[in-house]
Parts: sequence; C-alpha cells; structure tokens
Amino acid sequence: MAIKARQPLRRSTAAFSRQAVVERAEAYVRANLGTPVPVSRLCQVLGVSERGLRNAFYGVRGLSPKRSMLAMRLRDVRRALSEPTPEPTTVTRIATGYGFYELGRFAAVYRSAFGEVPSATLHGTHGKSPADTSHRKGHADVGTRT
Repeated sequence: MAIKARQPLRRSTAAFSRQAVVERAEAYVRANLGTPVPVSRLCQVLGVSERGLRNAFYGVRGLSPKRSMLAMRLRDVRRALSEPTPEPTTVTRIATGYGFYELGRFAAVYRSAFGEVPSATLHGTHGKSPADTSHRKGHADVGTRT
C-alpha cells in the first residue's frame, strides 16, 4: 500500500514541475517579446534539456514548445490588434513588436489561425467581437513547422 500511495504523489509532483517549466518559459518569452526566443535559449535559461522542455510542453499544452510559443505570440498580437489605441497604429508596428519580422509569413499564419487577415482585426471589420476560432481545424497547430 505504501507504493500505491507514493505513485500519485510522484505524478502530481511531475505534473507540477512540468507546469512550472512551461510557466517559466512563457514568462521568459513574454519578457522578450520583440525577439524570437530559440528553444535552445529557453533550455539554457530554464536549466532543462530540450527533451525535458518538449515533454513539459506536450504534457501541459499538448504542443511542442515552438508551436506553443507561436500560438501565444499570435494571441497576443490579435489582442493588440483588437484593442483601441490612442494613436493610429499599423499591423507592421504591432507584428514586429511581437517579434514577427517576415510579414508575409506572419499574415499567412495569422489568417490560418484566426480566419481573417491581420488588417481586418486592426480595423474592426471582423465584427463586434472576435469569432470563436477554437473549432477550426489546425487552430492549435498555428504554423506548420517545428
């Protein structure tokens, strides 16, 4: 019985550790928004192996670290494009502020993820509220390369 009592504790400790690694990785990426952060840099900063980082992300987010970070940055860009600003802004300014420098690729990935071009989000032509895109095929797979 002592063995059975310890197994759930190990699983919950492992799950907590994976969650902590993912949260620290996401915090680091948010703190360095204007610069794409390579997985190797995340591993170095967090003190984990690439395999450990990958396992943590798959366990917590169901995606690779790279895809998860891309999805997070895309959601942040969408939020920035949707929010009213006191001064006029552009898609380019917002996208580059989040580390997207290949604007053609960014626009294609954005459209694939949200079903509209970034300028439509910026200009509010997407409707009164953002459409729920979680049902879209491939929504979690924003970007097809890892």
